[in-house]
Amino acid sequence: MKLTRYRLSWILLSLSFVLMAVRKIIQLSELLRGTPSYMWQMIDEWMGVLISFMLIAGVVLIREIFYSLKKAESDRSRTEKRVLNAIINTEENERKRFAKDLHDGLGPILSTVKMSLSSLAPRINDPSDVVILNNTSHLINEAISTIKDISNNLSPHILTNFGLSSAIGAFTVKINQTKAVEIDFKSNMENQRLESDKEVVIYRAACELINNAIQHSGASKIEIELNKLDKFVTLQFYDNGRGFDTSKLSKEDTKGMGLSNIETRVRTVEGVFILESTPGRGTSALIKVME
Repeated sequence: MKLTRYRLSWILLSLSFVLMAVRKIIQLSELLRGTPSYMWQMIDEWMGVLISFMLIAGVVLIREIFYSLKKAESDRSRTEKRVLNAIINTEENERKRFAKDLHDGLGPILSTVKMSLSSLAPRINDPSDVVILNNTSHLINEAISTIKDISNNLSPHILTNFGLSSAIGAFTVKINQTKAVEIDFKSNMENQRLESDKEVVIYRAACELINNAIQHSGASKIEIELNKLDKFVTLQFYDNGRGFDTSKLSKEDTKGMGLSNIETRVRTVEGVFILESTPGRGTSALIKVME
């Protein structure tokens, strides 16, 4: 009743049960008094007819209740989706702002420090001071490179400018350079774009799956395929790691936050996330989103 309010079907069915109780009480009282009078017999018969009609009408109108329940569930789902989209958009905007602050704020400062050190180099003659200067310059170069990497990881400009396929490709190239794992990435979506929120969701999901494989599965090889088929975009992921028991994911206390975030994000763009894994046989995942 909280969801459907006081619908006519609820009122009719409730009154029917009340009248049935009253009728039984009258029948019991007449039975205790002896032979029922003609008037009470007539009242009993008409109450039976009235209850029957009310029950029939309540059952006929009950579809209105199911419609209200369906509408309430639909409204709840839309509200939940709007909230999740707002959270994700806020998160991405904060990522972009923080990445811009790092790149445009700390980057120029470190570059200025590097230029100042370079101007000092001709004036230093002591070999030990030259070594210190070179080490300092090297550390500044590493700091500039690290800031660029952090900024790009927070909000990859390749994703914004060139699309999903290029962004995932660039990310896998970086991982392959570390020699931590070998990633084979294939796609038929070169130069094809999706809505920005869908690109962000699939890109974050791919990065999370790769990071999980590196950190937890002990995989030596990862295969990723990003394809557009008809009106759907699919990302298929496979690693040859140690795998795990997916039944444990149903327990809230053991469910990985990363996988939960992927599922939540994919659901906000009307997508499907399917994860399969067997101990000793690796892990595979499928993300399917309508274009």
